[in-house]
Amino acid sequence: MKVISGTLKGRIIKGYNINGTRPTMDRVKESIFGTIQNHIKDSTILDLFAGSGNYGIETLSNYAKLAYFNDYNKEAIKVIKTNLQEFKLEDKSIVLNLDYKKCLNYLKDKKIKFDLVFLDPPYDLHVLDSILDYLSNNNLLNKNALVIVEYRKEELKDNYNSLKLIKNKKYGEKLVNIYRSDKDEDE
Repeated sequence: MKVISGTLKGRIIKGYNINGTRPTMDRVKESIFGTIQNHIKDSTILDLFAGSGNYGIETLSNYAKLAYFNDYNKEAIKVIKTNLQEFKLEDKSIVLNLDYKKCLNYLKDKKIKFDLVFLDPPYDLHVLDSILDYLSNNNLLNKNALVIVEYRKEELKDNYNSLKLIKNKKYGEKLVNIYRSDKDEDE
């Protein structure tokens, strides 16, 4: 895995072989980042199932303000911290080692809001529908926030309250949905 754009372009991201993870293919990442590129600068990011930190590192390479990396896998957390240290991104990163539900509750309690959220859970969890509902109902998204979802064999809706589907693309068996928050949850 490589950083595909920005200040770290071409740098190798460690963690391709973390047990229990499924790295995003570069062509999928390129397509996603082509779509979201104009939303990255100065944004606050959540990578809820971070794995190696691939998505968050890519956003920081493209001038995101702050990235939250969460994974329940302790091996993944070690790799994320190693990658962040190697790329000198620790000051723009917060790494959490929580179950995804506890992480979402923690972020809600801290009143943290995001501009970009990446959701790429293990395919057999089938939790995306409930996570999208939670994000849209619990004041975690800024106006025009984007939520990028990678999945397979899960039924997802086109709308989750303020979240509206703006793009859907298939890559082999993998599907990618991009949702936009059409209003600030405080409104």
